[in-house]
Amino acid sequence: MKLRPLDDRIVVKPQEAEEKTAGGIVLPDAAKEKPLMGKVISVGPGRMLDNGKRAEVAVKKNDTVLFGKYGGNDIKIDGQDYKILRESDILGIVEK
Repeated sequence: MKLRPLDDRIVVKPQEAEEKTAGGIVLPDAAKEKPLMGKVISVGPGRMLDNGKRAEVAVKKNDTVLFGKYGGNDIKIDGQDYKILRESDILGIVEK
């Protein structure tokens, strides 16, 4: 299934939660933190401005982004977890 977001919305596939701590302790599911980073899967065309033109979205497909812990909406498509965020919910792009 393909999902095409509207306006300034962005579909992100969150990274998996860490299985171990830095010290090597295996974490149970209840102790894992929600991932705050993910890969952009799809980007909308941008929000509509007052003059009738669209504002360009700052992220593009395949960017790795940081987002707030409780931002966006969680959805599940074909057994995969995704987040739909507004551009303003994204805190930054991770540069490699």
